[in-house]
Amino acid sequence: MAFVKPEEIVKKYFHLQPGMVVADFGAGSGFYTLAAAEAVGDSGKVYAVDIQKDLIEKIKSRAEDEGLKNVEIVWADLEKEEGSKFAENSIDFIIISNILFQVPDKVSVVNEAFRVLKNGGELAVLDWSESFGGLGPRPENVFTREACEKIFLEGGFVLDEEFEAGEHHYGVIFKKQ
Repeated sequence: MAFVKPEEIVKKYFHLQPGMVVADFGAGSGFYTLAAAEAVGDSGKVYAVDIQKDLIEKIKSRAEDEGLKNVEIVWADLEKEEGSKFAENSIDFIIISNILFQVPDKVSVVNEAFRVLKNGGELAVLDWSESFGGLGPRPENVFTREACEKIFLEGGFVLDEEFEAGEHHYGVIFKKQ
């Protein structure tokens, strides 16, 4: 098993189709944003959502360099009520990758995801399963797979499936019903 490979994970485990609307919560460097943009095609839309303006500006620039016209950037604080700025039930698929270990108010992120995801929509969580050789979170900040499942189930989601997310990571897909 190799380190996380966003393109492979998106193709193999995310159920993305042309025309879908995707939000990448905490988009960071944009690897999942760009892979999702390829998957949903020109008829779809991918929103790169992050609180760090410089990161999302770089994502927009990379998308333009790669000819992806379906990427929009959203500067947002996901820990605030309606922080993503999306309408209720407006997103088909949400990606939450490697942010839960660093977000103090995880419940607000879960609530915001539930609010904006369409009924029947899916949400993929990928996060560190451990601290490893100075990479990832400090051991006390690791947000375990079990804690992840608990908080999303309490937030109204249903566990759909688990997937291989690469070394030192876990991957879970939840559904809003």
